[in-house]
Amino acid sequence: MTTRQIKPKPDTAEFIQFAEAPPEEMTAFDYVNFPGYPAALAEHFGNPESTIIISEIAAALIPTRGYEGVRYPDLLIAFGVNPEARIARKGYLIPEQGKPPDFVLEVASDTTGRIDETAKREAYAAMGVPEYWRFDPSGGLWHQAPMAGDRLIEGSYVPIDISQTDDQHLWGHSESLGLALCWEEGSLRFWDPVSRRYLTTYAEERIARHQAEARVRQLEEELHRQQNS
Repeated sequence: MTTRQIKPKPDTAEFIQFAEAPPEEMTAFDYVNFPGYPAALAEHFGNPESTIIISEIAAALIPTRGYEGVRYPDLLIAFGVNPEARIARKGYLIPEQGKPPDFVLEVASDTTGRIDETAKREAYAAMGVPEYWRFDPSGGLWHQAPMAGDRLIEGSYVPIDISQTDDQHLWGHSESLGLALCWEEGSLRFWDPVSRRYLTTYAEERIARHQAEARVRQLEEELHRQQNS
């Protein structure tokens, strides 16, 4: 008797990519992307093969082309994950990555401020995100406070202590990042307590580069004068 070989059926499950963020969700440019924080954080943490640091990308528990159950944090950071899967999916699918993001941040606006503190807070807790931070550049017109953070404890968010130096300087410590998040005169800053410095913005890097180039020119001119004296 011969046994007919049965070929396995190909996997015909449709691969679903997430939709791009709707315009009303895109509030990160001025305070996250323009200063260059995704690049600064990527340089700080290293390990690009297993780290995701990105702005305004979908995060969800279930793949969908719609917006139900999907959030687009202004900053998402995850360690020990698969960036290639995120690129293919055009989003962060939690079961696919094997864990929720370690950190998310939302920037307030006049249209998103209320839901940042309500619906999004509930959604990120349901996703299991260990830390959820909120930054209000207006100083508290759109959120209840200029800076706020929550840490997930036994399934519920508990507020993170925020310290205030004066009316223009507030900060709180992120255990997930090992950094302090700072509200500095309406700007977002990241403070590294180990190196005791802020992560540099694009503008600061540009100024430092110009200063270094000016110093090189000055040294070259001094050397030229010495050689011709």
